[in-house]
Amino acid sequence: MTGIDPRGPRFTATATLVVFAVALVLSDAAPAAAAVLTGAQAVLFAIGAGLGVQMTPTGLLFRSAIRPRLAPPSHLEDPTPPRFAQAVGLVFAVVATVGFASGAVLVGQVASGLAFAAAFLNAAFAFCLGCEMYLLGLRVTGRAS
Repeated sequence: MTGIDPRGPRFTATATLVVFAVALVLSDAAPAAAAVLTGAQAVLFAIGAGLGVQMTPTGLLFRSAIRPRLAPPSHLEDPTPPRFAQAVGLVFAVVATVGFASGAVLVGQVASGLAFAAAFLNAAFAFCLGCEMYLLGLRVTGRAS
């Protein structure tokens, strides 16, 4: 297993933050547009959960255009926790999409708000909530990380 540059998932979280912010702003006046945005984000989360966050469009952009301009990372991290975080994000994005598309706008807003908060924590503070959930699950089940 190869490690990933921890700055890549933060970059992806920043893009995710923007998507959910725009969806929340549009949600009252244009829930269909919010559904399209959260649906697109769900597709990105599905790619990240299935193939790894480094294979999402934002991950590829980071790797090809941004990382070459940065100093090498001080460390590499295990890609498994971010993949789990992408799966958690997928659940919230799907719930938001269904909420907005079905007229249950409040459900969409709550799911989008929670996803926004998690993305904000990662983008601003490098605190990946989904990654921490993964690691907590390992500790609770007695598995090694």
